[in-house]
Amino acid sequence: MTTNHKTQVIKNLQEKSILVSRTFNAPLANVWRAYTESEFLDQWWGPAPWRAETKTLDFKPGGYWLYAMVGPEGERHWARMNYISIKAKAYFDMEDVFCDEAGNMNTSLPVSKGRMVFTETSNGTLVEFKMTYAMEEDVQKLIEMGFEQGITICLEQLQALLDQNKI
Repeated sequence: MTTNHKTQVIKNLQEKSILVSRTFNAPLANVWRAYTESEFLDQWWGPAPWRAETKTLDFKPGGYWLYAMVGPEGERHWARMNYISIKAKAYFDMEDVFCDEAGNMNTSLPVSKGRMVFTETSNGTLVEFKMTYAMEEDVQKLIEMGFEQGITICLEQLQALLDQNKI
């Protein structure tokens, strides 16, 4: 399997959303594991030189992933992904928030809600996730924080792990 697909990021200020899509050169089961198991998330979720470090992951409806983005100097920025609903190897609905180490939401930063969809294709697995926000300013703030560059690096790191058969 080979694919020329790269990460696509579509920002829609009017709709208050960001859509990210990427086709991975890997089977659906492997890509699903990469998004749902901490041992794999910790290897690709943070854009180098940053990395993700899981404190807690309970992948089930009502569960959550609490993790730190750890910088090259050891600084930590905490986030929590709350899982709303899950259909195995098809999609999961979630809410993504910035928080403290205990998982308490930081209300000064944007909250995203969305669905992560996994689709097997003839050349791999397409992952699409659309995140929506309460206000247009939230989308703008995420853009200013470097979201597009960060997620692009993360998804390239994931493809490299898949290419090396590490998942």
